[in-house]
Amino acid sequence: MQRKKPELLVPASSLEVLKTAVTFGADAVYIGGEAYGLRAKAKNFSMEQMAEGIAYAHERNVRVYVTANILAHNYDLEGAAAYFRELADLKPDALIISDPGMFMLARENCPEIDIHISTQANNTNYMTYRFWYEQGAKRVVSARELSLAEIKEIRQNIPEGMEIESFVHGAMCISYSGRCLLSSYFTGRSANRGACTHPCRWKYALVEETRPGEYMPVFENDRGTYIFNSKDLNMIEHIPELVEAGIDSFKIEGRMKTALYVATVARTYRRAIDDYFMSEETYRANMDWYRAEIAKCTYRKFTTGFYFGKADETTQIYDESTYVSEYIYLGTVEALTEDLPCACIEQRNKFCVGDVIEIMKPDGANIPATVNAMYDQDWQPMESCPHPKQTVYVRLSELPAAGDILRSRA
Repeated sequence: MQRKKPELLVPASSLEVLKTAVTFGADAVYIGGEAYGLRAKAKNFSMEQMAEGIAYAHERNVRVYVTANILAHNYDLEGAAAYFRELADLKPDALIISDPGMFMLARENCPEIDIHISTQANNTNYMTYRFWYEQGAKRVVSARELSLAEIKEIRQNIPEGMEIESFVHGAMCISYSGRCLLSSYFTGRSANRGACTHPCRWKYALVEETRPGEYMPVFENDRGTYIFNSKDLNMIEHIPELVEAGIDSFKIEGRMKTALYVATVARTYRRAIDDYFMSEETYRANMDWYRAEIAKCTYRKFTTGFYFGKADETTQIYDESTYVSEYIYLGTVEALTEDLPCACIEQRNKFCVGDVIEIMKPDGANIPATVNAMYDQDWQPMESCPHPKQTVYVRLSELPAAGDILRSRA
């Protein structure tokens, strides 16, 4: 292979999900603090959690990038400067920034930390990449609207040491690289400041100018009208083309997603990338496994987005907003007890004694297991665990390991 193996970059909404991403194959993880990122409704990280997460990842040779990609106003700047000074002590591997003012503040207050330019900066041509490189950026995230041919041309016209990061999986946005005004207009909560309310997923009706108050539905299916919805990006079948285009980092979207989603997507792309760099024949031979596994996470219908040309209604927009969800997240194995081999989990969804569930392992194995017994945190027997986030000890017919995920069919 002439190209180097690309980085697999995975999102994390919380410390739990960061650890899951690391366990299930991420080369790097991107996270947000409690301010200045574009996912204000995600759990996000306190400074203490961020310090713990960075240390955990670095001990396992995984990089951590911190988002600070809001479009800042004057009143943000003083606090942002102080925030960057705090991050300088935590030593993440890079900051993800879109606003030139925030870029300058980061350079002034934490000059040792690399800067990556967010997709929010609408990076669509090689001159933009060169501009940011000359300012000191190490990496630019491509706009989602670019084709692989355009990315390849960018690669050919930028310095060899400059990195290209591109989304390969996850939710798409109807607004240009995420720059959306709908949320602010309808609710006063700005998507460009991290508070998107996702109005593109709402149902809409048509009103004709001369007939105010008369709402005419735009029929698409029996669930309603979803004229703004887009499919989810999925490039698992196109690893060779992504590599050939010269992309250095394969980015997974989803800082609002669960540990099960992150584990499923990270594990599948990890194996697909590794298989391809073993041989293209190996990659092709395992395609059915990739397709089956990637469909086990929660998703909308899939698309390849703009990568093979301009998306249209047949590839990008679809007729419902319903998620497909084949599996339910039960919990992550935190530890195994010594005397009676039980898995300790923080339960996320109800399951019962006698259920057949699945142990999802980082190496790609999926092991069916029967729930033989269940105990609460005081070791009192239970028949089921109906209360989310309850500490539960589970005795299974197959022994899991710490870090494995327990899931069941929906």
